[in-house]
Amino acid sequence: MIRPLLACIAGLLLTACSQPPLRGSGDLGLVVERASGSLLIIDSSHQARLARVEGLGDLSHASAVFSRDQRYAYLFGRDGGLTKVDLLTQRIDKRLIQGGNSIGGAISQDGRLIAVSNYQPGGVKVFDAVTLQQVADIPATPLADGKRSRVVGLVDAPGQRFVFSLFDTDEIWSADFSQGNTPAITRFTGIGRQPYDALITADGRYYMAGLFGEDGMAQLDLWHPEHGVKRVLADYGRGQEKLPVYKMPHLEGWAVADNQAFVPAVGRHQVLVMDARTWQQTATIAVAGQPIFVTARPDGRQLWVNFAYPDNDRVQVLDTETHQVVADLRPGPGVLHMEFTGRGEQLWLSVRDGQQVQVWDPYRLTLLKTLPAESPSGIFFSSRAQKMGY
Repeated sequence: MIRPLLACIAGLLLTACSQPPLRGSGDLGLVVERASGSLLIIDSSHQARLARVEGLGDLSHASAVFSRDQRYAYLFGRDGGLTKVDLLTQRIDKRLIQGGNSIGGAISQDGRLIAVSNYQPGGVKVFDAVTLQQVADIPATPLADGKRSRVVGLVDAPGQRFVFSLFDTDEIWSADFSQGNTPAITRFTGIGRQPYDALITADGRYYMAGLFGEDGMAQLDLWHPEHGVKRVLADYGRGQEKLPVYKMPHLEGWAVADNQAFVPAVGRHQVLVMDARTWQQTATIAVAGQPIFVTARPDGRQLWVNFAYPDNDRVQVLDTETHQVVADLRPGPGVLHMEFTGRGEQLWLSVRDGQQVQVWDPYRLTLLKTLPAESPSGIFFSSRAQKMGY
């Protein structure tokens, strides 16, 4: 009787020792290691790496969203992979290949649904967030060659909606899941040539799609969808002079602060400034290169800007009030992504070609810590779970 009891106790102790210690998840995040198909789970409180999770497929254009309890991350891979990662047990919870070429995803307002946008097959697939069982398939508009339009710019929106753009057919669609898993689809056509990416404002009101085929942006007011899509920021694009574009800006790298929207200009060494109430351009800010991400400190006073090649070894810090460059930093080769912690006391950035992630104090503009990483790209903190459009 004693021997089985001792074996049972030993087994329990072994199991307990093999599990990570009990903790919360609000200060956790992840770093995508794009070249190796892996990710790092990171702890912002201690500026530390906790674990590496491998076997996530093609992460060359990966993005992530988080469950509302901030325990699970959902990764969208370029190979069509949808992977649910448990940040606390530090392992893959579930994984499936849902398409041939995925370009991002979103989690619904109530946290119940995960939507994935696909180039192949063109359309959006929607899954149960717990089981990853497919609950809806929204095929995009068919093309003349029998394929379907590629889908980009997928975001979550208030009212249990997903909004996305169709690159090949010049459309914006809204899929309303408020009445169940069979969505009500509203289509907006002729919105401008080739919408390539999009964002939704922090209050969930405006959906903004950048256009690759012509200048300007398409704006949908989700408070008044009956008014249709209108054109804003006519100068947004390459204009009549076809400038070389080394990397298209990421629209989710926009920043809105002090009633101003700060937009990375396509192919230009500029950040464009708009009045965030009238959506009219008010200024331009000269910067060091072609901006990719314009990231606002959570208090809205600073913008951190990174650049396309050949200026991707530097980051400039702008003052949102004066529009002046207040710092010109050289973190290292291949700065790809930047992410503030929820309250803004830290700025994490990935230095791909330097094989590291850096942690900065954005108030003192000092480097706090450097962590090794394999070709790091996207950085995502679990605090995104409480924000619209992330």
